[in-house]
Amino acid sequence: MVSRADFEVRTDPAHGGRWTSLRAGGREWLWQRPDPARHAVRPEQAFVDAGGLEECLPTVRGLPDHGDAWSRPWRRVGRSEAVDCPEFELRRRIECEPDRIRVAYLLRAEPGYRFLWAAHALLDLSERAHLTAPAGTPTRLFPEAAGLLGRPWPAGAPHLTGAWPAPLGLPLDRLGPDDGTAVGAVLTGCSAVTVRDGAAALRLTVRAPAGVPVSVALWRNLRGFPAGAPYRSIGVEPMLGSVFDLAEAGPSEAATVPAGGELRWELELDCPGRPEPTFAA
Repeated sequence: MVSRADFEVRTDPAHGGRWTSLRAGGREWLWQRPDPARHAVRPEQAFVDAGGLEECLPTVRGLPDHGDAWSRPWRRVGRSEAVDCPEFELRRRIECEPDRIRVAYLLRAEPGYRFLWAAHALLDLSERAHLTAPAGTPTRLFPEAAGLLGRPWPAGAPHLTGAWPAPLGLPLDRLGPDDGTAVGAVLTGCSAVTVRDGAAALRLTVRAPAGVPVSVALWRNLRGFPAGAPYRSIGVEPMLGSVFDLAEAGPSEAATVPAGGELRWELELDCPGRPEPTFAA
């Protein structure tokens, strides 16, 4: 556990390093879906959705499902947590400051190694919640959105792009009410978004070196997934890269480890407009 003032993060290193709690602004933000299968999972098995926040790397969709880090035990290295995967080592240092949570990441791999990373945060939000991002942000939709667009999906197109908040006429900023749909999107080139739910707000920001593509992914599942037993889950996912599947990433759509074999980036979470804490005299 890492905590300070109004911020607290809990993780589960033994079971994939998943964030199991994110408290900020006086409330819990992470949605949970307990599943006993998570404790028995092995690398390269199908993803077990237990909620919380997953570190997805080197891909989100595709193979391995949700990446290679979530299914492996993490270890403590000084003030950091680390996971060893066949092609890389990922370290993170979570620090709670008086006004924010700051997470420093370090990836070690062979120079030229290409990857996607997402802080796959599944948030516990009411049907009144909405997501704010810069208007006009180029937003990619993927084939599961085809039935919602009122137009044929072009044959072979991995994604289509429109402008936030309603790319190609599909309004995505409202996170309810539940309507039986599920759609993923990527706000390309966007480094920060804010989730608002009533009086509460959570801002998520990703910072990376120049030349590394940053985006924010949205998984808006309004009880449309999975088929047969759908549930509500809302993913707001700061990421490196601009697609869900590394196999579909073009030359500028994934992060690349530079010469020297290390890449660093940061995730920041804060609560804009939150009341200042008060202290007894």
